[in-house]
Amino acid sequence: MAKITLLDGSIGQELVKRSGKRPSPLWSTRVMIDHPELVHDVHAEYFARGATVATTNTYAVHRSRLVREGIEDQLALLVETAVAQAKTARPDGVGRVAGSLGPLLASYRPDLMPDPDDAAQKFSELVALMADDVDLFLHETVSSVLEAEGALRGTANCGRPVWLAVSVMDEDGTRLRSGEPLQDIVPLIAEHHPDTVLVNCSRPEAVPAALEVLSGMGLPFGAYANGFTHIADGFLKDAPTVDALEQRHDLGPEAYADHAMAWVNQGATIVGGCCEIGPDHIEALAQRLKSAGHKIV
Repeated sequence: MAKITLLDGSIGQELVKRSGKRPSPLWSTRVMIDHPELVHDVHAEYFARGATVATTNTYAVHRSRLVREGIEDQLALLVETAVAQAKTARPDGVGRVAGSLGPLLASYRPDLMPDPDDAAQKFSELVALMADDVDLFLHETVSSVLEAEGALRGTANCGRPVWLAVSVMDEDGTRLRSGEPLQDIVPLIAEHHPDTVLVNCSRPEAVPAALEVLSGMGLPFGAYANGFTHIADGFLKDAPTVDALEQRHDLGPEAYADHAMAWVNQGATIVGGCCEIGPDHIEALAQRLKSAGHKIV
């Protein structure tokens, strides 16, 4: 049997739900500003349910988002808060902290085409703020080859393992959301040498095809899918809020675990959940992994 890293599930969506407030364009960053203790609570619960990695609530902490709210000067403080809440949630200090690096401009928007030079500088700033306090960096929801280039350049020589997580088309897991073949990231993998390659924030049904591609890249690979029905057009606008996205009702903990166990059977050694995949899902997956004889690390 295999050694499997079990990631946590949704952080941002879980925080928004627990806040009891309507979503804002700042998403979970607004919740963290108003209720930082909720961030700790979410991380602690995922650890208690079996996760071994806490993903920091920094996915949306970017200058491009903060400037719209006039709080760009709080960037460093917000990063510090997010990392501290993840670190202190570890039971007896056990567990890894992944520094989340989300898209600079917007999720699922490869059409925005961030300049790789500019992106690398912005990611480097975030890396410098987190490097001393995280165990690895996790690029999330990378939707195009151009996004991947800027992201990987931004974590060059960061002194920590770098995990690259790409988002694929829900209808075709062999293609990035830009429409480019997933295989087109291979030259960037060869140039920048990330430690792991993953697929995230895509429908679980699209993951097997993506893993077939990732499995040929010579790196540890895995997946953590979302629980959205689809990416609605209303979310693909400037400064959207997550209430434009609808949660699936056919993807309960056991159904999600069925998908994730199939990924493990494909050779995935890192699994977890993304948006709308909560603590109950992670607990069910942990139990299934143990029952199958795998060791969660």
